[in-house]
Amino acid sequence: MAQECCDADEKQAQKKPVVNQSGNNDEHDHDEDDEHNHGEEDSASWGTHLPLLSSLAILLVMLVLDFGFKYKPVFPVDLIIYVIAFFLAGYNVLYMAFRKAKRLDFFNEFFLMSVATIGAFSIGSYSEGVAVMVFYSIGEWFQDSAVNKAKRSIKALLDIRPDEVTVLRNGTSEVIHPNKIQIDEVIQVKAGEKVALDGELNSEAGTFNTAALTGESKPDTKRKGEQVLAGMINLDKVSEIKVKSLFKDSKLSKILEMVQDATARKSQTQLFISRFAKIYTPIVFALAIAVCLIPYFFVDPYVFNVWFYRALVFLVISCPCALVVSIPLGYFGGIGLASKNGILFKGSNFLDVITKVNVVVMDKTGTLTKGVFKVQDVVTKDIDKDELVKLTAGIESNSTHPIAKAVVDYAGDAAQNVKADNVEEISGHGLKGTVDGKNILAGNTRLLKKFNIEYPAEIEKLVDTIVVIAINDKYAGYITIADEIKDDAKQAIDEMHKLNIQTVMLSGDKQGVVSKVAASLGVDNAYGDLLPEGKVEKVQALKNEGKHIAFIGDGVNDAPVVALADAGIAMGGLGSDATIETADIVIQNDQPSKIVTAIKIGKITRSIVWQNITIAMVIKVIVLVLGAGGVATLWEAVIADVGVALLAIINAVRIQKIKL
Repeated sequence: MAQECCDADEKQAQKKPVVNQSGNNDEHDHDEDDEHNHGEEDSASWGTHLPLLSSLAILLVMLVLDFGFKYKPVFPVDLIIYVIAFFLAGYNVLYMAFRKAKRLDFFNEFFLMSVATIGAFSIGSYSEGVAVMVFYSIGEWFQDSAVNKAKRSIKALLDIRPDEVTVLRNGTSEVIHPNKIQIDEVIQVKAGEKVALDGELNSEAGTFNTAALTGESKPDTKRKGEQVLAGMINLDKVSEIKVKSLFKDSKLSKILEMVQDATARKSQTQLFISRFAKIYTPIVFALAIAVCLIPYFFVDPYVFNVWFYRALVFLVISCPCALVVSIPLGYFGGIGLASKNGILFKGSNFLDVITKVNVVVMDKTGTLTKGVFKVQDVVTKDIDKDELVKLTAGIESNSTHPIAKAVVDYAGDAAQNVKADNVEEISGHGLKGTVDGKNILAGNTRLLKKFNIEYPAEIEKLVDTIVVIAINDKYAGYITIADEIKDDAKQAIDEMHKLNIQTVMLSGDKQGVVSKVAASLGVDNAYGDLLPEGKVEKVQALKNEGKHIAFIGDGVNDAPVVALADAGIAMGGLGSDATIETADIVIQNDQPSKIVTAIKIGKITRSIVWQNITIAMVIKVIVLVLGAGGVATLWEAVIADVGVALLAIINAVRIQKIKL
């Protein structure tokens, strides 16, 4: 719809659960909301458009009689027929024009169309007056349908919270609403059902479709104790999940809230067009009056009906519908396309911001790396590699440290039948114990120094975290452990470079580790040994250079930097709630390659929006000039107006169909 509809959409989105703090509702708000609701109702079914379709049928019959059978008008029969058709098509437009006129609001499209069509009747152009109203209303119908479809498609992507859930209580199952489930209760999810609440898998294993949250179609297999999120679909047998978040606090609920909020945050382009329309419409009214009256002083003979008709053409073609509707529709489409790709923009303004980014600053752990320690290499001396791993895993199985867990996971089944005795943890050093009758030391180099065991000097120069092993008081080898780089991290960096975007890595990890990861990925600059305030200083320094910064991170300590960046991006899967809340953009599946996808979506959206602005302005200016010169009639004006609007809508809607 037009400007008022867009304003109503914004008001509607901003109202949220709490309506008006003062508790007052003025007439203006009611008018805007009525108009907004009217649009949604009108696009609901063909039945609601029966009066409009009847008006179109009457118009077509009269035109066939007039032009096909040379029907001679009979007054007042023709007038009555056309008036009936006029009111069938335009009663809503006339009603809204009347309500706004009561508030002395004359510069809106409803009043504009009412003046133009009633003016056409006043000079005997009945068919043209009806045609203007019919085709304008048809254009509004298509516009309303497109806007509402875009909004529904965005909401439908994530509004998949189940209304009921099976909970196990006192040995029996009970079906209740998810908002009545408490933390640490166990729920059952059957095959094909959606998970209603965030929690940990209580069953041994389960396979889930995570597409609604991450945009990934590949099923994800979870093991006992691993996180399962609301919105996932159970693809396997019945799974039991221990609830870890209340219904209102689930990631899905927060994501849905983000998407609903997104439509209320307008881009600079939208805000500009809204302001432009408020200035543009009264100027057009003034020009239309000028087209009608000024020729009186310069044209001889001056025929009022001729110039009044040209002024009506001028009014019809000047309607700003195509601009005011297609632009927010384009941004809705951009947000919808991003959601389908597992990316959430918290407002259309961030679609604009992301297109200006020329430096992407990234955290290391959890962003470019998986945040999970993995064994990288095993180096031995005078012992079989598998034997060293087995003995080390045997003693490390007595520790809960992530490094110990990485060794045990690497050993796999070989560690199952190994038993360690007399295990002692030496704080800050490692573990000491007996495995298969052998005295084992497993830890850092300080542990071996403590027991005066010699080891190769080059071990001290290793960048990765290492576990050094001694067997029966002799150095036996070492195991290197590192955080594994994400599969698409290198691809992400390469694609950013293709877009001429500078890449920077900031991390609290030691500089040696950071430099190694940066070198393997091709990151332009990398800084390690940083505290949270150090990251803020680095980003601020880049901003002081005039750079447009996007920062992407996942930890609590990343929240201040995310807030500082022009575009703050959070990893939504593993990311902390603080960082996700602070971020402008959330990547649901934690893939760094989605940064490039987000930038591309922003650029596609901006391109289509400006295509619509250009098409609409060029065609309108041409027909405005032709109308003022008497070349274009009301027929050309209405066809051009509706045609431009439909072209802009089709162009905007196609955003959601684009494959990335």
